[in-house]
Amino acid sequence: MKKLKIKLLSSIIIILLLSFIIRFNQKPVSKYSKNETDIYGIITECENKKDKTTLTVKSKEKVLVNYYDNYKCKLGQKIHIKGKLEKPAKNTVFYLFNYKNYLLSKKILYTFKATSINNINSKIPLKYKIKNKIINHIEKYKSKSYLKAFVLGQENEIEENIKSSYRNNGISHLLAISGSQIITISYIILFILNKTIKNKKLSYIITLYILIFYMFITTFTPSISRATIFFVLTTIKKQFKLKVKTIYLLLLTLLILLNINPYYIYSLGFVLSFTVSFYIILSNKIINRCKSYYAKILVVSIISFISSMPIIINSFFKINLISPIINLFFVPLVSLIIYPLTLITVFVKPLDHQLYEIIKIMEKTSLKIENFSIFTISLSHMNFITIIIYYLIITIIIKIWKEKNKNYLWILIVMTAIYKNINIFNSYPSITMIDVGQGDSLLIKLKNNKGNIVIDTGGEINNKSYSKIKNITIPYLNAEGINNLNYLILTHGDYDHMGEAINLVNNFKVEKVIFNCGPYNNLEKDLIKALDKKKIKYYSCIKELNIDKNKLYFLETKEYDNENDNSNVIYTELDGYKFMFMGDASITTEKEILDKYNLTDIDVLKVGHHGSKTSSSKDFIDEINPKYSIISVGKNNRYGHPNKEALNNLKNSKIYRTDEDGSVMFTIKNNKLKIETCSP
Repeated sequence: MKKLKIKLLSSIIIILLLSFIIRFNQKPVSKYSKNETDIYGIITECENKKDKTTLTVKSKEKVLVNYYDNYKCKLGQKIHIKGKLEKPAKNTVFYLFNYKNYLLSKKILYTFKATSINNINSKIPLKYKIKNKIINHIEKYKSKSYLKAFVLGQENEIEENIKSSYRNNGISHLLAISGSQIITISYIILFILNKTIKNKKLSYIITLYILIFYMFITTFTPSISRATIFFVLTTIKKQFKLKVKTIYLLLLTLLILLNINPYYIYSLGFVLSFTVSFYIILSNKIINRCKSYYAKILVVSIISFISSMPIIINSFFKINLISPIINLFFVPLVSLIIYPLTLITVFVKPLDHQLYEIIKIMEKTSLKIENFSIFTISLSHMNFITIIIYYLIITIIIKIWKEKNKNYLWILIVMTAIYKNINIFNSYPSITMIDVGQGDSLLIKLKNNKGNIVIDTGGEINNKSYSKIKNITIPYLNAEGINNLNYLILTHGDYDHMGEAINLVNNFKVEKVIFNCGPYNNLEKDLIKALDKKKIKYYSCIKELNIDKNKLYFLETKEYDNENDNSNVIYTELDGYKFMFMGDASITTEKEILDKYNLTDIDVLKVGHHGSKTSSSKDFIDEINPKYSIISVGKNNRYGHPNKEALNNLKNSKIYRTDEDGSVMFTIKNNKLKIETCSP
């Protein structure tokens, strides 16, 4: 009988696994056509900001609606929206956040840019009425952002700098409603029901219905869905006295959820939740050996930390080495004080002030701890094989720790130290045109970590509140394992080339800065003030740079009366391949370069001035004869870049454009030029 049950469970797991693989590999097909301009549906989620309303609407399928105006929404409200369907974009910079996959994890295939929203009727289904009442009730509280996080599973109202500090300190998991919290709630409900109904089976059924409704209230977030399904399976195990290991129940829960939505695999919360839960269950013997409460927290925190490392590294490219110690303070604070107080405060409003004050203490403490950046290290993106090797090693370490009570965590410390300096072993130079929209930014990464150079930073003049350096360039540099730049070279003083330079030197270690020839403009003078303050050396109008055995030549001709023609034009050779970066140099500069230098058969040309008609003359292109041409240009930019004439002049070369191809990386491996793109 026991063997029969094991075989049955194994068969169910195999069937669910095969079903997930088949469903995941099927391309998701939308029920909408691309030309759809009208959508009728019910609001299931709503987020209001000053100048934007974001809705999730359930219609033929779930659609994310962006309405750039204020709309007072009610969940369950049926609406008619006019606008335009848009395909969500993937990341156009290597390794960074993939918005398309994020929406796919929520079963959303399209976004909809709304021009108008009209209510069809005011009849709201009962389940949405209840949810609206809960939300409206919480809105009256000072601590509403945390009530929404801990009760409704919505973290979006917590200030971004606070959430960032939680992430950097390794405690952001405390904001998610965990399995232990769901189990606590379930046992409280069961205790009350058993005292009143005195029918265990009926108590479990009622509890299950309450949990399912709670899943609806929290919009079926993966962590809550995991905890609820796991609770149901554990209950079945107890009721039928099944001898099934807890780890198999977790695996069954995983496969059930992946069959409900195979794209949960793209959800960071989902992957973290199951990975950490797996290793905590695997380490049960180690945890149970701990005699004190704080010893258990420390061991659980260490296991959570080491099991989540690859996921955290590949999401944020940095880890806080002391996060297990930080958790010793925050875990009891949240689990024993803040979370229980949150549940009580929902029903007892006078406690709101006390809860708010405790939350403020937690926030201030997290922000102060974040300032100790000495313990936060950047680590490069981990590839699939490295991740597999890592998890095999930690599984072996935990098994030895569990069975023989021998701790080999020092192996992980050695591994981390080696991986931190992994670029020393990289024998392949690379050049990446980073997609920064309508602007320029290039990374030159020399082999064996001999030098890292950024040419230009980009800068969006129409949206200065959004920092591309903080959100794109620095995360990408970290993902490449780069912790400092030997040189920041600015081709010239236009905003789309150096507008983010101050943000870069203020948020990243830069050793030296190179300016172009000609007088400094106001933007350059502001940067110089920042450089002087940080004691960063800077130079202008140089002829060449020597880095290890590599040379960068600055093809200066003479000083002009405008920034574009004064652009630093740079030529270099890496492992026999010729690269040329034109900045915004015009046809005038191109002619001077042809007269002064003998340049032919360029392998990779960074096209001048985003492919405008003022650059890339036929004579110049015919002479240098580029094999590959890269154009850094914003999608649907107002300048009409790149120009048709410039594209025609470049027709004999293979053209890559950041608006169509995303970031473009050239790597020289075994004397061959390998080209990768990060297409949107």
